[in-house]
Amino acid sequence: MLVKHELINKIKDYFDLNIYETKVWLALLGKGVASAGEIADISGVPRSRTYDVLESLEKKGFAIVKLGKPVKYLGVKPRVILEKLKNNVRKDAEERVDSLLRIRETDEFTQLETLYHGGINPAKREDLSAALRGKSNISNHLREILQEAKKEVIVCTSAEELESKSKLFKQTFEILNKANIKIMVALSGDKELIKKLEKDFNMKIKPVNIEAKFFIVDKSEILFYLSKSTDKEDLAIWLNSEFFANAFATLFEKAMGK
Repeated sequence: MLVKHELINKIKDYFDLNIYETKVWLALLGKGVASAGEIADISGVPRSRTYDVLESLEKKGFAIVKLGKPVKYLGVKPRVILEKLKNNVRKDAEERVDSLLRIRETDEFTQLETLYHGGINPAKREDLSAALRGKSNISNHLREILQEAKKEVIVCTSAEELESKSKLFKQTFEILNKANIKIMVALSGDKELIKKLEKDFNMKIKPVNIEAKFFIVDKSEILFYLSKSTDKEDLAIWLNSEFFANAFATLFEKAMGK
């Protein structure tokens, strides 16, 4: 089978197959309908293993058995496989989320919370600052501090950043609006995109020429990015300092003409 080794490795990783499964599936796709013997010859997989591999692909949904004698197999369309895998991932994710939510109701989780809040040296939030690395870690921490706001939040970032994380911000802003939390948003970047985001979020947005990303909560906490949008990895600093956050917020408000 004249299929590049690089393609085989990529397909293997994309669809979570082993080498033999990948070679046999590709052979089926290329042949259309074939017997186990034909697939062995085309794929280069040992004939003694081909039957097991075909059975495995059938169970995973990558191949189906054609009715009749002799037994022949058909390769399932890649588009069908992709949709099936997407649905499986979505289902697994939903089940995992439900499982994680149920953990909060367990005695073990209660003990974890007790340990955190009442340990020998319990962590006091007002004493904390942290370096955050990675897009997911930063987003999760940002969501937490924004949703715990009591009075106001200040958001200064780029229009592209807000759009790329629209789901996170829409959910968070909805929670804040229901709690009557004041939200100030300033965005740099394309003016047309900023106008579009104003409509999408149904809120007033201040265009700015500041190439910075920071978030201030109740003038007591601040999270600001140290990395540029072109950097390979996101890096941010979170400070729970009322003095610093209040000073930073005051400077920002003066710059905005507040």
